[in-house]
Amino acid sequence: MKYEFSFEKLEVWKCSVDLSKTIYQLTISFPENEKYGLVSQLRRASVSIASNLAEGTSRQTNKDKAHFTTMAFSSLMEVLNQLIISKELNFISEENYDKVRVEIGKISRMLNALRKAQINN
Repeated sequence: MKYEFSFEKLEVWKCSVDLSKTIYQLTISFPENEKYGLVSQLRRASVSIASNLAEGTSRQTNKDKAHFTTMAFSSLMEVLNQLIISKELNFISEENYDKVRVEIGKISRMLNALRKAQINN
């Protein structure tokens, strides 16, 4: 695959896009009355992770880049919180929750490592 922009080379960005796709698939089965509630919030927050990474790579200073990585991490935690609530409301199964939780853990470690590298450069 040929890359044009630096964010497209980031493994954490690729994983974030995959997480968004997972969230979109999971929320298809949510109750219709959650269309503008948890479904919308989960989808927007998951997309925000990859979007903040993409936007951050365009910044000039490492401090600014790290800020957007922090924002991506914050969106990831928002997704986790909303998934916990979704599980508690029985909108998603324990099995699906556990699978996504593993993805979130992986992405959180990658974001922390990226932010540390940005700050230390």
